[in-house]
Amino acid sequence: MNILVTGATGFVGRRLVPALLDAGHSVRVLVRDAASYDAPAGASVFVGDLLDPWSLDDAVEGIDAAYYLVHSMGAGDDFRERDRRAAHNFERAASSAGVSQVIYLGGLGEDRDHLSDHLRSRREVELVLREGDYDLTTLRAAIIVGDGSASFEMVRQLADRLPVMVTPRWVNTKCQPIDIDDVIAYLVGVLSVPETAGETYEIGGPDVLTYREVLERTAEIQGHDLTIIQVPVLTPTLSAYWLDLVTDVPASVAHPLIHGMKNTVVVTDHRIENLVSVPGTPFDDAVRKALGEDTVEVVDG
Repeated sequence: MNILVTGATGFVGRRLVPALLDAGHSVRVLVRDAASYDAPAGASVFVGDLLDPWSLDDAVEGIDAAYYLVHSMGAGDDFRERDRRAAHNFERAASSAGVSQVIYLGGLGEDRDHLSDHLRSRREVELVLREGDYDLTTLRAAIIVGDGSASFEMVRQLADRLPVMVTPRWVNTKCQPIDIDDVIAYLVGVLSVPETAGETYEIGGPDVLTYREVLERTAEIQGHDLTIIQVPVLTPTLSAYWLDLVTDVPASVAHPLIHGMKNTVVVTDHRIENLVSVPGTPFDDAVRKALGEDTVEVVDG
């Protein structure tokens, strides 16, 4: 199958492209700067910018399925507007080229929960992509655990650098982290399951945790004790500015992520598990892998 991957230089895209090649697909990647991208053997590199609609035509020509892995959260306060424009440009190009299926990795969260700007932007992109003349398959995930994940890096640094942490109410919010290798398995797997075309699925790991548990267990794996004190007056906005002092995660990335922690992000729809077989990596094992430590092999069944 002829596959196009946008966002190939990102945390997920860097791992997805080799996995698609290993699965026997013909893979193109769309990048803004070919010189800065170390393409895996067998991948074809096309230069283009999703904010420049005229640069996309060659990349999408002859493509059967395309992955949309782009978001502009680190680009500043106008990331929502940039995300909308990029998605519109891609939708028009893919529709004109006759692409059959687009696969989008979005964020978990219920619309009725007053989503953060970060999650609302992900949902807006999903709605824009759904306007296309192709089948859109959406996978929604919460925290993706892996080396290079912005959300996990924030957790890792907090758990590593602070013996005591003062947090607002979001520390008790539930989330369902998922290992990056499991995300890749789902992304590749849906290509070979025709029933997934045009559907939206939720994906997560086997553990549902509060953010307190995520921080405490990450600290323990790193060999630290972490005491968390919850206070009612510390708002997410103040937490975000405090985060700037403690971690080196860029503010343009960290602030939207912190605001997103007010939303419960837990899988409620398990249909994908009956269509794509993914063993499910326990949270502690996923963290050990992300930190480069040995982990216990997870055996399905």
